[in-house]
Amino acid sequence: MKWTKKLLLFIYATLILVPVISIILATFKTTSEIYENILSLPSSFNFSNYFGIFQEQAMGTYFLNSVLVTLVSVVFTLFFASLVAFGITRLGGWIGGGIFVFFTIGMMVPAQVNMIPLYQLVYSLGLTNSLVGLMIVNLSVTLPVAVFILSGFMRSLPKSLFEACTIDGGNNWQMYYRIALPLSLPSLSATAIFLFVMHWNDLLYPLLFITKAEYKTLPLALLEFQGEYMTNYPMLFTGVIIASAPMILAYLFLQRYFVAGMTAGSVKG
Repeated sequence: MKWTKKLLLFIYATLILVPVISIILATFKTTSEIYENILSLPSSFNFSNYFGIFQEQAMGTYFLNSVLVTLVSVVFTLFFASLVAFGITRLGGWIGGGIFVFFTIGMMVPAQVNMIPLYQLVYSLGLTNSLVGLMIVNLSVTLPVAVFILSGFMRSLPKSLFEACTIDGGNNWQMYYRIALPLSLPSLSATAIFLFVMHWNDLLYPLLFITKAEYKTLPLALLEFQGEYMTNYPMLFTGVIIASAPMILAYLFLQRYFVAGMTAGSVKG
């Protein structure tokens, strides 16, 4: 039985590692080397593709746009979602349940269904080709998911803590930032990573609302390496590695909170 588990784990690890290693090796190859054998070692390990992608494209601008849009979207989504989740928890009853259902329904509507009315709304507000418009759209789209995750965690917080704060003269705002927020840190971190991945990799909304080069984000910029008849795979794979680096760093730094957030509430007592 142990050998069966090890064999399955080996097969799973191979299926994950082989494509990742192939992409990393491809960033050191030329186009002809990739077409000859994608799994072979490059003729030399130099960083010409990494230097070239920043020289040929405005990758620095695209990178900063992605960082700015992602960070602002994540921070504001967490702030508003934590406020809504706290309100749902404190209100309780049919009012709290009604607000929770209202946000849950927002998760059930596919993004493709909202594309045309959302574009008309953003266009009428003059927010196309605007990073602020993209941030607002990201906030509105991911707010229901964040409320859903944080509400489940805040419901598990002991009510006695809020009652003690009330007895000591604390108001709702003090309960929020002195009790709910510190105790919800694992859940906030797990939600932050989840939102970070969603916003950083998002291609749909930048493709829908951004047409000017100076406002493009990394996923949208990577499409420039894909032509109608030929694709510049070395540059495309190099861009993928550069775009993946912040997500890996974010997970490494927040891994402890992410695991704690995923397991929070699973064990009672």
